[in-house]
Amino acid sequence: MRATGSPRPRVAIAHDYITQRGGAERVVLSLSRAFPEAQVFTTLYEPETTFPEFRDIDIVTSPLNKVGPLRRDHRKALPLLAAASSGMHIDADVVIASTTGWAHGFRTTGRTIAYCHSPARYLYLSDQYLGGAGRLSPARMGLRMLTPFLKRWDQKAAASVDTYLTNSSIVQQRVSDVYGRSSELLFPPHSVDISGPRTAMPELADFVGGGGHLLLVSRLLPYKNVDAAIRAVAGLPNERLVIVGDGPQRAELSAMLPDNVRLVSGISDEHLRWLYARSRALIAPSHEDFGLTVIEAAAWGKPSIALRAGGYLDTVREGATGRFFDVPTAAAIADAVAASRFQVWDVAAIKAHAHGFSEQAFARRLHELVDEAATRRGEK
Repeated sequence: MRATGSPRPRVAIAHDYITQRGGAERVVLSLSRAFPEAQVFTTLYEPETTFPEFRDIDIVTSPLNKVGPLRRDHRKALPLLAAASSGMHIDADVVIASTTGWAHGFRTTGRTIAYCHSPARYLYLSDQYLGGAGRLSPARMGLRMLTPFLKRWDQKAAASVDTYLTNSSIVQQRVSDVYGRSSELLFPPHSVDISGPRTAMPELADFVGGGGHLLLVSRLLPYKNVDAAIRAVAGLPNERLVIVGDGPQRAELSAMLPDNVRLVSGISDEHLRWLYARSRALIAPSHEDFGLTVIEAAAWGKPSIALRAGGYLDTVREGATGRFFDVPTAAAIADAVAASRFQVWDVAAIKAHAHGFSEQAFARRLHELVDEAATRRGEK
């Protein structure tokens, strides 16, 4: 425990790359609000494709950030990210590393607390990560060549971490299996302000109408199973689905949209609030390590129709805050969507569930852990 009157420890925040709008990036924003004096260190930062709040944060990047194509698609930087991460030097008493594969390897002068969203999917869950890419596809062959080196780098980086935190039960087990490390489970917070402004989207006004649509908020990657959700709703002519997200599959998914599905990208929080407020339920079909969107939906009192896997086992209470389907197929999703229409949902209970994932509780525990880490550093 930090002694009364002693100076606050110098804290820095690290994150793999800040180039997209996802749950991990929202966690970094929560970390920054918890430690507003902290600089954020990252390999790549593209302000045009991530949340606008990052523009108000002091962000330090690696030399890779000078290469525009890498900022716009971090996957192209994969062969270079180990060296770029090892080249990041952070002078701080405590570093909180929000990581899915790189930030835990940034070099620091102090203690490192790793907040692990998952060990690197491309190394330990490569089939899921690459989706339908064939065995001889350039992506799969390139990854196969890099994997031995990247695993050695990753294991060495993991061994340098002082304290591991994990965002869900499944990731806690994965960290134990992959790294042989114990970890504390600390659920990420939702930062949804349901009292904030809502702005209608003119291009969706007629489609959304008075509300009652389904909503899916996700990056557009193979393991997110957005294509299965599209096919499911295509077979349910009385349903409407709005997909919010961007990613490598955007063109492919846009080409398969039926008349009762819309896809929008890069929207503001004001637009997202409008869509959440008017929706009837969230579809969550992906293999998620935590799955922040189901908590966001719960904050609005909306149930989730989710895959019975991963982090959703921690965040969805079956029958109370949502329904599960067992496999991410169009048929299973369609059955769950249809069944959800006949269920009466307790909106107050769903909102109360979301309150258990507050940013205040998240920040409070992190401050305790930072003080403990700084004290241990002083005892060295």
